Amino acid sequence: MTTLVANSKLTAERLARKAVVYLRQSSPGQVQHNLESQRLQYALADRARALGWRTVEVIDTDLGWSASVGAPPRDGFDRLLAAVALGEVGIVLSRELSRLSRTDKDWCHLLELCGIFDTLVGDHEQVYDVNLLDDQLVLGIKGTLSVVELKVLKQRLLAGMEAKAQRGALIRVLAPGYVPDDRGQIVKDPNVRVQEAITLIFQTFRRTWSARQTFKWFHDQDIALPVNRARDGHVDLVFQLPTLSFISDVLRNPIYAGAYVYGRRPTEVRLVEGRLRRRQGRERQPTEARVFIADHHEGYIDWAMYEEHRRRLRRNTLRHEREEGTGAIRAGLGLLTRLLRCGRCGRKLHVRYYGQRGTAARYLCLGDFPAGGRYCLGIGGSAVDRRITEEVLGVLSPLGMRASLQAVEELGRKDSARREALGRQLEEAEYVARRAFEQYNAVDARHRLVAGELERRWNAALEEVDRLRATLSELDKAAPVVSEEQRAAVLALGDDFAAVWERAACPPELKKKLLRTVLEEIIVTHDEASDTLSFVLHWAGGTHTALTMPKPRSGGGQPTALEDLELIRRMAVRYGDDQIAGVLNKLGRRTGKGRRWNQERVATARRTHDIPGQTRATPDPEILSLGRAASAFQVSDTTIKRLVRSGLLTVEQVAPWAPWEIRRADLEAEPIRRILDHLRRTGELLLAGGTSAPQPSLFQ
Repeated sequence: MTTLVANSKLTAERLARKAVVYLRQSSPGQVQHNLESQRLQYALADRARALGWRTVEVIDTDLGWSASVGAPPRDGFDRLLAAVALGEVGIVLSRELSRLSRTDKDWCHLLELCGIFDTLVGDHEQVYDVNLLDDQLVLGIKGTLSVVELKVLKQRLLAGMEAKAQRGALIRVLAPGYVPDDRGQIVKDPNVRVQEAITLIFQTFRRTWSARQTFKWFHDQDIALPVNRARDGHVDLVFQLPTLSFISDVLRNPIYAGAYVYGRRPTEVRLVEGRLRRRQGRERQPTEARVFIADHHEGYIDWAMYEEHRRRLRRNTLRHEREEGTGAIRAGLGLLTRLLRCGRCGRKLHVRYYGQRGTAARYLCLGDFPAGGRYCLGIGGSAVDRRITEEVLGVLSPLGMRASLQAVEELGRKDSARREALGRQLEEAEYVARRAFEQYNAVDARHRLVAGELERRWNAALEEVDRLRATLSELDKAAPVVSEEQRAAVLALGDDFAAVWERAACPPELKKKLLRTVLEEIIVTHDEASDTLSFVLHWAGGTHTALTMPKPRSGGGQPTALEDLELIRRMAVRYGDDQIAGVLNKLGRRTGKGRRWNQERVATARRTHDIPGQTRATPDPEILSLGRAASAFQVSDTTIKRLVRSGLLTVEQVAPWAPWEIRRADLEAEPIRRILDHLRRTGELLLAGGTSAPQPSLFQ
């Protein structure tokens, strides 16, 4: 294009507007290192002034932002589009047209606005008018080339990375515990402290089987672990107390099992709120990654142990979206929590705690209860725990002696892991102290600006050495010494493993850990016809054991005695629950749980066995108790009792200690009415067939 044609595009109307210089570089690394490219882009402001524009605006807010598909929104480019749409821009200048956009969508959007609002587009060589056919054709070709160029470069780079990854040679940032050697191979970190720290993570997890408990152990013991920390564009290995996410990452990272994995989380482009977003997809299994090479390098654990760790971590979760986990071990008394599975619907049974102390476990299967139905199964926890425990103890008891020997060894090396970790930390601290001394000794003492700082570092290193030595000294003093009596006592425990299990000192967390070690899950089915429970125990080794037991009664106690139910049924016709409870207690009767009767427990028994009755008795005017009879006829209780003993008055009683039942009609009939009338007139109780002599005077 000639200068004459270019100058014909620089009309007075366009020159009256402002010129916009747009700058962009694709990454922060280019912004920091490609400084010459920045200088050339900023120099376009001088070109705009040379073409005749007096007002020049530079938009450089997109430095370090990509313009490819799925990249985040560019504020600078949006600002440029807004200015063109307002008719404020006479020309848009960019060093290369690819700086404006790498996608057809953004490129066409910009050119459409420039054509509508009569805005020129220019680079460091030419000026283009979008409304001219030739210029529009050239711009379209350059825009297409910029898009194709990015795709070609990206495909070329990805192909190179893929080929290198297929050989297991693509190494970016290695996990703590590994470094690349001179040949580019992955090897263990030569620092023994780093190796032992990583090994200690796996040892602690195998002891606790919980990522959180492993994390807490390192914090409780104040043991630092090696972690990668980014500093000034490079990654350094530093020792610090771990986070929970770091412990989880180490346990889930297949590199520690000697496997090379590439492409576990592929990048995906999705439409989010009308914009394309690039994000990492769901993490795949190591064997499903784009590149998986087993036994690629020396591992800290083998692949079988790695899979066992992942399985334990999955079981510790309670998420139900993909797989029902067993859940982490907690302090509840229900020993079979998350191990039981319903044989009817296949769901895991969950536990609820009842009772006055909230410790009575009950296992429930939700069934279709959330949809308005009923629970599949509900069973008392104590009886089921005892039955399953008996079966497990029958298998584990022969192994009790071996467990005792291991317990003796564990007592002898208590805190050994912490002592070894602190010992390695002390060695490194002593090395740092020696090096600090050498640096301080090499400097001229008169140069206080340098010598003072080196002396401070030396003193800090010596303080760390003293602290570690003091900690190790305290551990040595507190180290247990297993006597022969203690050794014999521990060995004796192995002879009767069941007795150890039943002791109050054996915590439920330990029992659950043992059960989950030997059992995968337990299928339970309720046979309503025989009211029995059938269990199928899936052992960790693949063996299955079937057993049955009667379904435990609600509450976990014995059923209410039949004679007690018969008494409640007879008394409930006329008496209240409070009176029935009083009679049962006077007779020395107890509930199925061995407790005294009260009003609430009598009411529960009536509801359970469908016995009609009432909480409080409703008085019957025709049937009187002893007290009501004496009050109604204005006599004493003794008078009524003498009438009964004489056989003149008939009384009924449901059971011993039950209230007397006296009919009003009997009290109003002859000869009872005549005897009572005589008693009220004379004060003498004259029973039929007897005589009454005058009472002698009390005083002479």
